[in-house]
Amino acid sequence: MTDPLADLFTQFHEPLVRMLYRRTGDRERAEEIAQEVFARAVAAPPRNPRPWLFAVALNLVREEARTAARRERRLVLFRAEQPEQASRPDEELDRGEAVARVRAALDQLSDRDREALLLKAEGFNYEEIAATLGLARGAVGTTLARARRRLVEAYRGRNGEEGTHHVAS
Repeated sequence: MTDPLADLFTQFHEPLVRMLYRRTGDRERAEEIAQEVFARAVAAPPRNPRPWLFAVALNLVREEARTAARRERRLVLFRAEQPEQASRPDEELDRGEAVARVRAALDQLSDRDREALLLKAEGFNYEEIAATLGLARGAVGTTLARARRRLVEAYRGRNGEEGTHHVAS
């Protein structure tokens, strides 16, 4: 007989870290948060694990974001003061830059919109998204549609009209 918590880890660790990485942009931090989530699952095993694990993870990210907000604002101001460097045309196509642009657009969304999109990208169905985010199931479709629209608008606002077909597909 296998350990239910080991099974939980095997089943959900990779998708949880992937979602956390998409949310934080930091693979190492995503792993640390996932460890904390599973430590909490050991302390209080969840009955409905997938929504519970992802909800706890998103709550930890939110808590961390609140405490880091002042530092981030200072960093943004510092970056704004730095002279822009010219980039070569081939650098513009670099995947890392494209990911950064999408992440910047995601950062402009509300927590709920951003998290709904990230959960959907992880393959959550409407019921699971509703349970994870504390929404009525009927509100999930509207939330996702609004989030996709706002993501495209945020992306276009930062990058002009071209390249928007890659966002919120």
